[in-house]
Amino acid sequence: MKRVLAIRDFLLLWIGQGTSMLGDQFQSIAGAWLVLKLTGDPLALGAVLAVGGIPRAIFTVVGGAVTDRISPRRLMILADLIRLALSALLALQVFTATLRPWMIYLYSLFGGIVSGLFAPASMSMAPRLVSRDDLQAGNSVMEGTTQLIGFIGPAIAGGLIAAFPSKNIGVGLAIAFNALTFIVSVVTLQMMRAGAEVMTPVQTALRIGVLESIRDGFSYMLKDPFLRSMFVVLVVANMAFGGPVLVGIPYLANTRFPEGAAAYGLIISGYAGGNLLGILLSGSLPKMVQKMVRVFLVVMFAAFALGVAALAWINLIWLAMAVLFVLGVMNGYLTILLITGLQRNTPQEMLGRLMSMVLLGNLAFMPLSQVMAGVILRWSVPGLFLLAGGLLGGCAIYLAVPQIGTRLSLGLAADLHGTAETG
Repeated sequence: MKRVLAIRDFLLLWIGQGTSMLGDQFQSIAGAWLVLKLTGDPLALGAVLAVGGIPRAIFTVVGGAVTDRISPRRLMILADLIRLALSALLALQVFTATLRPWMIYLYSLFGGIVSGLFAPASMSMAPRLVSRDDLQAGNSVMEGTTQLIGFIGPAIAGGLIAAFPSKNIGVGLAIAFNALTFIVSVVTLQMMRAGAEVMTPVQTALRIGVLESIRDGFSYMLKDPFLRSMFVVLVVANMAFGGPVLVGIPYLANTRFPEGAAAYGLIISGYAGGNLLGILLSGSLPKMVQKMVRVFLVVMFAAFALGVAALAWINLIWLAMAVLFVLGVMNGYLTILLITGLQRNTPQEMLGRLMSMVLLGNLAFMPLSQVMAGVILRWSVPGLFLLAGGLLGGCAIYLAVPQIGTRLSLGLAADLHGTAETG
């Protein structure tokens, strides 16, 4: 980690993106709280998130193709400038009390489009700045920073909003802070010397179209049994977990926990803190062999099923934080090694598209999950978390099937050791 931080361009990337991610945490907490305070309706929150999530999923695929055709750094700068303008305008409307609920849907829509373009470009930067041998250390630095910020950011944002509740001043301050962090990101990206080169000479000659480029990315994923199985699990798991967390937890904070926004921030921080510890453990514990990987996957999804179902009745902040913390440890442990393996074994000219496929697996059904969470919360709060736990339990059973479990564990174990011959 010390060696990769000594690389000037990587250090600039780390500083800029770390600052920007802190702002993202502030706006995420502030945005959800703003919707609930303006409407009081969990379905409205789910709908706002879905309006942003649908274009984010679609434009993630487009962003992967564009990243492989132009410079990821230039695409990141352009996206950050647009997000700077959106956040600054939203903060101004909050401060002047001119924001109307329908406007939030527009902000969510445009923010989702830009975020979709930005994400695969961002995930493609580290392999261009550090050597193959240092890639896991570089990813550990970036992912560890993401989770550290995810641990402290929501708690600070929740405290800020709770400290200035009158006329949503705290919400406006949180969103304004996010706008300022985009300036830091743009400046550090502009100062970098590397990351602009993308296409190989063959690609430059062919100049394949964006749609054809996207099709090649899907074909690459579908030919690999490991990637196909991983994509299915990602879709189901994120559908079961995303809505209950992003819609259900803020609703619980607003209706069940007396601490309100502060409770929301602390519970989310617990999950991020667990992810941070899992990332640190992934770099220090011995690598798992194939049988251990299979057992770990089944145990992990079973634990997620029980933990999410338990939220149906938990009414103590510390207990909710503890449950999310344990789930985060397992998730963080697996995440960093998976990302590193995929990056190591993917041709650089295909990297943006493969990262967009992974992101698509995370985002594809998230909007539906968020809307359904809002609908189910109107009917039954325990029902939402019990249903989500059932879906996650289904993932555990799916992974326990010998053929499926072996396919995933073989591919993942190969990636963990950096020996896979395909993505």
